[in-house]
Amino acid sequence: MNSIRQVPTRVKSRRTEANLGAEREHFDKQQLSSISKAINSSETPVKEKHARRIILGTHREKGAYTFWSYALGFPLASSSILSWKFCHVLHKVLRDGHSNVLQDCMRHHSSLVEVGKMWSNLHDRYGQLVALYTRLLCTKMEFHSKHSEIPPNLEATDEVLERTAGTDINNVFQLTVEVFDYMDGELRLAETVIRQLNTSIAISTLTSGQCRLAPLIQVIQDCSHLYHFTVKLLFKLHACLPADTLQGHRERFHDQFHSLKTFFNKARDMLYFKRLIQIPKLPDSPPNFLHAASLAKHVKPVVVIPDEDEPEQQDDDDDDPEPLIEVSNVSTPSLQAQPQQLDIFDQAFGPPNGGFDDRDLQIESLKRDLELLRAELERVKAEAQRYITQLKSQINSLEAELEEQRAQKQRALVENEQLRMELEATRRRNAENEGLQTNFIEAEKRAQATEQRYNKLKDKHSELVASHAELLRKSADTVRMLSATQQTQEEVERTKQQLSFEVDRIKQEADMKLEEQKFEMDKLKRELEEKLAEVMRIKAVLQSSEKTSEQVNNSMTALQAEKERLMRSVSEKEAELSSLRQTAQVQQSSLQQERERSSKELGELQSKLQEKTSLEEQMKQKLLEEQFTLLQGTITEAENIIQDAVAKLDDPLHVRCTSSPDYLISRAEATLGSIDKVKKGHADYLHNMGDAGGLLRALTQFSHLAADTIINGSATAHMAPTDHADRLTENCRGCATQSLQYLKDLKSKATLQKADPAAIRIIIQKILHLGQELRPKSMDVRQDELGDLVDKEMAATSAAIEEAVRRIDEMMNQARKDTSGVKLEVNERILNSCTDLMKAIRMLVIASTDLQKEIVEGGRGAATIKEFYARNSRWTEGLISAAKAVGWGATEMVESADKVVLHTGKYEELIVCSHEIAASTAQLVAASKVKADRNSKKLSVLQQASRHVNEMAANVVASTKTGQENLEEKETMDFSGMSLIKLRKEEMESQVKVLELESQLDNERLRLGELRKKHYELAGVPPGQISEGNGEASSLTLNASMSPKPNKPVLMKKPALAQKPHIPPKFK
Repeated sequence: MNSIRQVPTRVKSRRTEANLGAEREHFDKQQLSSISKAINSSETPVKEKHARRIILGTHREKGAYTFWSYALGFPLASSSILSWKFCHVLHKVLRDGHSNVLQDCMRHHSSLVEVGKMWSNLHDRYGQLVALYTRLLCTKMEFHSKHSEIPPNLEATDEVLERTAGTDINNVFQLTVEVFDYMDGELRLAETVIRQLNTSIAISTLTSGQCRLAPLIQVIQDCSHLYHFTVKLLFKLHACLPADTLQGHRERFHDQFHSLKTFFNKARDMLYFKRLIQIPKLPDSPPNFLHAASLAKHVKPVVVIPDEDEPEQQDDDDDDPEPLIEVSNVSTPSLQAQPQQLDIFDQAFGPPNGGFDDRDLQIESLKRDLELLRAELERVKAEAQRYITQLKSQINSLEAELEEQRAQKQRALVENEQLRMELEATRRRNAENEGLQTNFIEAEKRAQATEQRYNKLKDKHSELVASHAELLRKSADTVRMLSATQQTQEEVERTKQQLSFEVDRIKQEADMKLEEQKFEMDKLKRELEEKLAEVMRIKAVLQSSEKTSEQVNNSMTALQAEKERLMRSVSEKEAELSSLRQTAQVQQSSLQQERERSSKELGELQSKLQEKTSLEEQMKQKLLEEQFTLLQGTITEAENIIQDAVAKLDDPLHVRCTSSPDYLISRAEATLGSIDKVKKGHADYLHNMGDAGGLLRALTQFSHLAADTIINGSATAHMAPTDHADRLTENCRGCATQSLQYLKDLKSKATLQKADPAAIRIIIQKILHLGQELRPKSMDVRQDELGDLVDKEMAATSAAIEEAVRRIDEMMNQARKDTSGVKLEVNERILNSCTDLMKAIRMLVIASTDLQKEIVEGGRGAATIKEFYARNSRWTEGLISAAKAVGWGATEMVESADKVVLHTGKYEELIVCSHEIAASTAQLVAASKVKADRNSKKLSVLQQASRHVNEMAANVVASTKTGQENLEEKETMDFSGMSLIKLRKEEMESQVKVLELESQLDNERLRLGELRKKHYELAGVPPGQISEGNGEASSLTLNASMSPKPNKPVLMKKPALAQKPHIPPKFK
């Protein structure tokens, strides 16, 4: 038989390449089969065996290249269920796959984002889940790519989390926010899945429900770790930052805590999860981060995935069992190496032809060995389970003992916190008395004594650390006990840092507290020594398991490193203590120098203060003189203004000026208000003669308003009866006389104190009373109700227009049902033009309302809106009448249009209504703009709306006439068969008919004139202002002008209507 060394090298190389190629082809085929069976469009959950084969494939090729090469070919945009199962498999691959999977997945991050955006825009139940799942996966990949120390399965120890967070509090804050976002994505997906199950027929026992619930297993595993990370990070933040800064973090954690607890409770009640996962229970209330001792009560939630005892059945014939891949770095067992060495020759040349291969015998022997090993494995498992049960009971007892130790340490921590508060009070007292050398010497002595006590505490603390390390050995086999031990060490470290920071300034009051702490430490040491014997007994039991022994050794190494780190921290604090002492000495010397320099500066400042005081006295006297000079100048100017007003009373040109009583009343009321301001300014000036600003402003306003009242009183007297005119003129002159006398008293220092404007107030009140007597009284509405009535009428007009538009729409729909052809076209044209007219009127009413508000706000001053309307009662009544006319016109037009569409009315009625509406809107525009500013933008809008109403009214008339022409049938005039005599006879009959119609037209015009005369008579218009020719109002002048100027242009306006009359029917 040839030796293996005699095999040609080229033959072996070809044989090896062929085997590798076949193995790779088999691997690709198996991966493709598993991926296609795991990710499909059927609404069933992903089978665990297919997902496990995909995960093993990532470990075999050390990445996810093969997975993504096949996954990119799936039509994810066509099926939401296919996308949902793809996200589930990708989640499992990220958690349990090879460490390089994360890098391969990040290359396809953008594709995953696009899939999520596409499904978020579609109304599909699975599509909404896919959008949330893709967002969660993207967040997961981004988080673990940024923090590579934390694996995608989140199974990281507290040391790894501490190392990831670092010592910079900004990094800890940012990491906490990222963990919050991570948790939000997980909870949002879980809540949406459960909500869809609650609103659909599917339940957890059906495949449709299990298809949605299957990914929640990975969500539960992620949430348990994220919850633990959040608690740890928040306790660390609260140890370094104030509580107010972290208020938002606490509120966000509380919301996540309640959502996570609700999710866990609902999932625990579902039958689907009971056989697949053991869900932990969260505490009843969230941890109290404001109390550092609450960290000791925190227990990390642990999710347990029970092992399935039943072997998986092969669904298809092509699902060949694949060998498990060793993921760890442990060397290959010798059992695999031996067959490899025996089969090298067969790999090169193949088995002998037709012979029985030795490998069959080896396979049979291996199968027998495998059965023996399985029985041995079951026995080992049973024994290990028994040991685990015993250890758990021992761990529970040790946990209770450890809780007692934590409580004692927490009491020590509370006492240290009290010491810190007392130390802060001591610092404040030292800051006040640090200038005294004696106190500093005493503080130095106390610091030395405290340092000695600190050395004793440090020795006791070293013994406590050693004892505590011995106690931790009995609970090192579980992650929960290791985490609790690390927490205890962190508490001890924080206690040491606080003690080392306080020891340099502590005073005599803290000595008793330190002695009590020493007593507690000694007591704790004795209790730990008592537990040491019991720990040694438990150690003998724990050494029976090799795995437990290795964990204990690792824990010992970690605790020893922690101890060394604590010792280095103590050394650093001692060095910091010495540097602080040196800093205190330097501050003491600098404080003494600062006190001497301050005393010198104080003497200099006192001398400067005396000089400044004398200078201020001189400036104050000069200011008083300047203020009085300024007051005299203002009074002189006010006298000139009033004298000029008095001079206009005798001016012949002023006789032509007229004013309204309303405007006089507004000026008189404003003058009374200015008198109150003058009186207040006079009192303020007497109290502080260094500030005459208030009195100067009040005198300026009073002089102008008094002069305005005098001038407008005289102008109003020109239009008043003789008795009222004489009294009004006399009071205006008396107002001027009293005003000049009051100003004269203010001008002299001798009479400045006695000056009193009471006489002026009495005369102004008389002028106001006369103006109220001259103002016309309204017969229908009281003065105080005009403001409310304006708003009601404008609102009623808008409502009438809205109702008209609605009725026109109803008529349009009815006409489309009842008519067709030319009649439908005519009716639609007429109703559309009526609708456009109503819309234009509505815009006009809105513009008029806006302009009216602008007029009221600009003219009412300090008065209320009702007072403004009451002062301008004629203008207000015109506005109310115009609004009533517009609303009545809209209602009448709708009635006429309804009759025209139903062929019960006449087209002429609709034309007349259009003209009437145009006239009513013109009246509303005129009443609105009579008091408006010419440069107002809202006035321009109102005028534009008025022009638009006229255009729409013309359209109604045009459409009505056009429709009338289209519907009227014109007879063809055929006179070919008539003789000359017959034609003359027909002509004479036609002339007779024309004369009859002209006579009827003249009679109707006379009747229309009489109706309009009666209309204006009822409206209160004087007969001299009515034209006899056609009954129209000629040059109606609005007396509610804002100014008494004689050249105020008159405004053509239709008089106010008490009630709009009905249009009389036409006679035929």
